[in-house]
Amino acid sequence: MNAGPLSNLNDGLWQRCVDQLAQELPEQQFNTWIRPLIVEVTADLSKVVIQVGNRFKLDWVRAQYAGRISALLEQQAGQKMSLELALAPRELLVRSAVLARTFEGPGVIEPVGIRPPEEATGAPFKSRLNTALTFETLIEGTANRMGRAAALHVSSSLGQLYNPLFIYGGVGLGKTHLMHAIGNKLQGDNPAAKVLYIHAEQFVSDVVKAYQRKTFDEFKERYHSLDLLLIDDVQFFANKDRTQEEFFNAFEALLTKKSHIVMTSDTYPKGLTDIHERLVSRFDSGLTVAIEPPELEMRVAILIRKAESEGASMPEEVAFFVAKNVRSNVRELEGALRKILAYSRFNQKEISIQLAREALRDLLSIQNRQISVENIQKTVADYYKIKVADMYSKKRPASIARPRQIAMYLAKELTQKSLPEIGELFGGRDHTTVLHAVRKMSAERQQMTELNQQLHVLEQTLKG
Repeated sequence: MNAGPLSNLNDGLWQRCVDQLAQELPEQQFNTWIRPLIVEVTADLSKVVIQVGNRFKLDWVRAQYAGRISALLEQQAGQKMSLELALAPRELLVRSAVLARTFEGPGVIEPVGIRPPEEATGAPFKSRLNTALTFETLIEGTANRMGRAAALHVSSSLGQLYNPLFIYGGVGLGKTHLMHAIGNKLQGDNPAAKVLYIHAEQFVSDVVKAYQRKTFDEFKERYHSLDLLLIDDVQFFANKDRTQEEFFNAFEALLTKKSHIVMTSDTYPKGLTDIHERLVSRFDSGLTVAIEPPELEMRVAILIRKAESEGASMPEEVAFFVAKNVRSNVRELEGALRKILAYSRFNQKEISIQLAREALRDLLSIQNRQISVENIQKTVADYYKIKVADMYSKKRPASIARPRQIAMYLAKELTQKSLPEIGELFGGRDHTTVLHAVRKMSAERQQMTELNQQLHVLEQTLKG
């Protein structure tokens, strides 16, 4: 194997992979998790070994990025590749573990990491905002209308209502875009405003370094002096007591000086686990808004707009075909669009439904294999602890009728079945019964946080 930095990988393969990841990931995530990786590769490109500094980072990279890295490497290499993650040399692992345990206590390891150059002591302050993510480039729809309205209000009325603003939802739904939009609008209106966007992991790393270097005065000066703090994925603070304590202190300091805090998470505040109650109560003290998976019309608009930004024209009927088959989030929509555009350019063919079908055949095959009405019925029955047979029965107690309505709603959302077809699969029910269930659940998930969270769990389970 040829060991060495990633930039030495055969024929610029890794560099092309890195360039693509830099476009897909927020800057902080890219700098923290992708840029520091070290690689070994076989001469025939059949196997790539990525070395990671400690067990914490290894688990995180494997869970969050390995699948995408593997797909990109195979796409760039044009052949199957075996991807393996391994710990870097022992001395680096031991050093990271010792430092982390010193600051967070035994059994809890937090990453030490390498801060990007612009974050070094004495360097000019940088907001870390992505200037391309604005309110103008955000497609509005039912799924994000409330979140967008709240974000606009915050950006023009800093420190007043909706402080903190807590935005939650699944991956790839546009939470990060909203945060950057707030920061960009504020800086456009007030260039002197001190704004910082970070991923929660960077705050963790900064806390560890402040303890390590005994630089807590500088740490507090940095975080307590902000006008606007935008922090992504606060669920990442789970089980990190010192980090939570310092974030609580920063939170209180910022609210006292009428600064604003905007946070995102994959769940609503009270759904967070292993976060101190006093923090959860602070998270829930302002305005909490959910970002839902985009509805069909919004998905179509996103595809057409994204294609235009790539210098391509996507016919509306193709956009509808893709939007009907890619339902989960904006990130998957963008991934599907990239596949279609690449397939079109590589084969020198115009974009059509047939071309889209060919470009997305793997994705469509997986969807057709995994999500069926029968699978939905079984998953919902297991979740609510009822019998699958209750899905078809005429019984009407709430303990059975409500899960049945939820299963009908998910069947309409996640499959291509018509209302009459779904009704037939639920014991020969009329299509109007299915329509009533779909409309009822759709309306209630907008108003009921607990139901929305249950539906989110079920959707993620069914999509694998």
